[in-house]
Parts: sequence; structure tokens; C-alpha cells
Amino acid sequence: MRKEFDALNRAVPHVRQLHAYVPGEQPEGFDWVKLNTNESPYSPSSTVSEAIAAELESLRLYPEPTSARLRAAIGERFDLDSRQVILGNGSDNLLDLLVRCFAGDPGVGHTVPSYSLYPVVAGMSGQGLLSVPFGREMELPIEEMAASGAPLFFLTNPNAPTGVSFGRETIEAALQSVDGLLVVDEAYIDFGGETAAPLLKEYENLVVVRTFSKSYGLAGLRVGYAMAAPGIIEMLDRVRDAYNLDRIAQAGALAAILDVADFEKKRNAIIATRERIRSSLDGLGWFTYPSAANFLFTEPRNVSGETGPEVAANLFADLRKNRILVRYFPDHPLTCSFIRVSVGTDADMDSFLTAVQSWQNHA
Repeated sequence: MRKEFDALNRAVPHVRQLHAYVPGEQPEGFDWVKLNTNESPYSPSSTVSEAIAAELESLRLYPEPTSARLRAAIGERFDLDSRQVILGNGSDNLLDLLVRCFAGDPGVGHTVPSYSLYPVVAGMSGQGLLSVPFGREMELPIEEMAASGAPLFFLTNPNAPTGVSFGRETIEAALQSVDGLLVVDEAYIDFGGETAAPLLKEYENLVVVRTFSKSYGLAGLRVGYAMAAPGIIEMLDRVRDAYNLDRIAQAGALAAILDVADFEKKRNAIIATRERIRSSLDGLGWFTYPSAANFLFTEPRNVSGETGPEVAANLFADLRKNRILVRYFPDHPLTCSFIRVSVGTDADMDSFLTAVQSWQNHA
């Protein structure tokens, strides 16, 4: 006799209510221009593949459980003790650990719009969500952040999906205002933002989270790290999986962070392409937020000069029909008239501009 199990109703209540994170589309085949998930258009440093190859004979052995060499290298890069650094299976893993360790009543705070994983990691731990909205001008609402009373507050800098960055003085003002832990998610900081890392020496309520996925081109390895006061790192280590970063990921990330010349070359190439495309969008009369990230958030305008959700949705669909993927966020009034375009190679971006011009001629 078959025994059935009602998984939905037997799950714990907060998981039953949870909506999983929806990542950007990952299409099959190689004939797409993929500008929807903010991946690097360039392969990682050649030293990464060499470091990974050197680990293949050791895969029968467990990895070093604390990623000690990588912690030390990151600490040296930011003039921190290695006890102030923790590694995760992608920065998303660390966001989850932070919620598990430090969230509580009245809930997890975040600005809106922002990274759509924050509500998911809050919900995974059964925490409520406190949303502080941005205005179109994208000025950091520090007073509202403080008034939320959140013991843990997530802030993307540069913001996703707009790409707008907040200077170190602004982050410091927020640190002085909030009572809880401010987690500054710097996934895109290498493309023009000002890191909050120097403030770690003065503010123990600061956590800086970063990733190797974007500027180092290692999205497939899933390596992220957080920097904070030693006491915070100690708490995170208590709930971290013992072997949360495998041998290949540790070796690849260490090689990447040590190859500074390759990092700078590719980072600067992405920035140059971003600014070229932004200038082209300005020439079309589109409003585009100033970006310190590896993407552009732009408000399409059709040939009649119209903007709005229908225009943005129409362009998104037309680009996809032409096998060009960008991202569209229809569910928020600040984002529904925009599309987000990752910065690809110059050839990718030229294909995007050509498709935009074709859409304008036929929309």
C-alpha cells in the first residue's frame, strides 16, 4: 500500500508561507545575449584554472574547514585580522547565517527596492520583514531605517536594481543612527562604489558582505565573504556548516584575489563599457540611474516619447524574442517602468543597442 505524506500541511508554518527566490532566467544553448544576471562577461584569471587543477588529486580529502588561507588573504587586503573574516557558499549563505544569528522582533529590515533574496532569508527563519521605501531620487532614508527598530538591517551598496551608490559618509551616518546590526551588501562595490570596510575599525555594528561572483567572474564557484568584529564572526562560525566551502572553491578564490592585475584589467573594461552604453542611452533620451555596478537601470522611451510599465514590458518581451535577455521587475512602482541591463562584452552591448533601435522603429 502506498503511504502518502502531505508535505505542505506538515511543514512548519513559516515555511508553508515562504516564496522561494526566483533567479534570473538561465537559458539553454549558447546563442543568447545574456544580460540578465549581472555575471561577468569575462573568464576568470588563468591562475584560477591552474589552482583548481592542482586540487583535483586531493578531492578525496575534506577541505580545510575554516578556509583559513582565504580568510588571511582577504584580511590582508583590507587591513583586518583574519578573525574578522568569514567565508560562505556564496554571499547568500552568509545573509542566511546573519539572520539566524542576529534577527528578532520586530523583524528584518531592508530598503525597497533591493535584493529580492532578503525577504526569503528572513522568511526561512520565520522572521517578519520591515520594508523602508526609497523615493525615485534614491536618497538613503536613514531616519526611517533607524525608526524601523530592526535588530538586523540589510542595505545593498550599490543598490540593486538601480546601481546607485551611497558614499562612506552616508553609511557612517546610518551606522550612527541605527541601534541594530547594519549589513552592507557590497556585491557590486568594485565597479565604482566606496567600500564601507574602513569603518569596521570604529563600528562594531557593521557587517560588510561581498562576493567573488561579479568582479572576479566566479559566479559558478559560489564564494562569498563577510567582514565584521571578531565577536560577530565567532557567532556566525557557530552556525556555519563545517565544510561550507569546498577545496576547489577555496583554491579558485584565493588565486583570483591574488591576481590583482587581471582583476583590475577586467573591472576597468566593464566600467568603460558601462559608461559607453549609458552615453548611448542618454542619446536616446532615456533616464538611466548613475551606476556604480556592472549593470544599468534604464527607463525605456518608445518612438512616441512614451514611458511606463507597458513600454518597459514591451521592450523586455521584444528583446527576449530576439534572444537578448535583460531583467524586468514589474511588481514595484519604482521599478515597473525600467529594465535592468547587465554589462556584457562590447559585442553583446552593441547587439543590445541594435535590438533597441529596431524595437523603437517598430514599436
